[in-house]
Amino acid sequence: MRQRLAELRGPAVAPHPLDARALAALAANPGCRRRALLDGAGVDKAALAKALGSPAPFGQSQFAFMRGNAFEAKVKADGGTELTRLVAERLGVAAPAPGEVLVPDLSAAGPEGRTARTALALREATEAGAWALLDHPLLALEVAGSPAYLEPDAVVVRPDGRWTVVEIKSFPMIDGSADAAKVGAAARQAAVYVLALERVAVRTEGAEVDHRVLLVCPKDFSNLPTASVVDVRKQLSVTRRQLARLTRIEDIADALPEGTTFDVEQCSGAQLTAAVEAVAAAYAPECLAACELAFHCRGRARTDGAVEALGRGVRGELGGLTTVGAVLAAARGESGDPADPTVAALRRAARLRAEALAEATAREAAREEATGELAAAAGVAFGGVPSGGSPSGGAASGGLSGGEG
Repeated sequence: MRQRLAELRGPAVAPHPLDARALAALAANPGCRRRALLDGAGVDKAALAKALGSPAPFGQSQFAFMRGNAFEAKVKADGGTELTRLVAERLGVAAPAPGEVLVPDLSAAGPEGRTARTALALREATEAGAWALLDHPLLALEVAGSPAYLEPDAVVVRPDGRWTVVEIKSFPMIDGSADAAKVGAAARQAAVYVLALERVAVRTEGAEVDHRVLLVCPKDFSNLPTASVVDVRKQLSVTRRQLARLTRIEDIADALPEGTTFDVEQCSGAQLTAAVEAVAAAYAPECLAACELAFHCRGRARTDGAVEALGRGVRGELGGLTTVGAVLAAARGESGDPADPTVAALRRAARLRAEALAEATAREAAREEATGELAAAAGVAFGGVPSGGSPSGGAASGGLSGGEG
């Protein structure tokens, strides 16, 4: 299977890592086989979108990236003293003494080696009953039959054996609260880490993964760290259920035509387009904020007149009517079963719309007629006549003028 995935992305192309942000977006749209295959094969979707002529105009700026790294380094400085203090303070436990926190070395060869070293460090800290800070541990999670390697900002192990995921973000927390959309995205991302940690905890005696994660952000408009506890049980449940619904990657790959590849270095734009279109997508407007291929998929959906371009809610209401043309034909009574509730609702809506437009047209005509009558009356009152006549006394004036001439 690994050889097959390597052929899909290109034999000489290194796999693009699947991070928690991408995995959370994939879990939010489990019906998209296109994204599942591309992410599982390690295809760089940003490069693919650019080659297709629909680059994604989003991403983190270099300045924001550097600012985030600087803030994270500040939070973890001095052996994680400030970070563990925030953990203890927000979770209501006794803080460790200075120098009491273990910071194990997690370096190893390759992702498999780093994953194994992380699991060993978690087990050793739990058995020792000590505070430990794991800086950028590596966790493994199986996604659609393929392993994904995830790297949280930090995991803190407490003496009672509980493991807490720490997410460090550079957006501010003003007066104790942060932007709700950004917090929600961080919670979905952290839920993926919690899910991967649970796989390790079941093999570690006395370990328990906390469903509360610690979100660390700059306080107000300063660079001082502050923290908030976020309960991710809801996001965890949704992520677990959605990932279980993903079709296995080998099943998607086996259905592709022979020789299909997404190698942007070796294929022309037409070949890449054909390869991408060979895999079914499940586009929704929400994809625009989470997937690099969203603009390409949106263009295709609009060209095909697919109702998915209008949103999942609209798509769900329309049942078997999958195109805008079919919806309009059903509303006009040109097709569709009148007994179908969806068709009946569309025709009723079309009838109400026609009645409303007719009333609006009648009101506009009446208003124009009244305006014309008012203008005519005003012209008479001030010595004029309606349009098409001659000015009052115009003939006499003309004659007098001629006589004088």
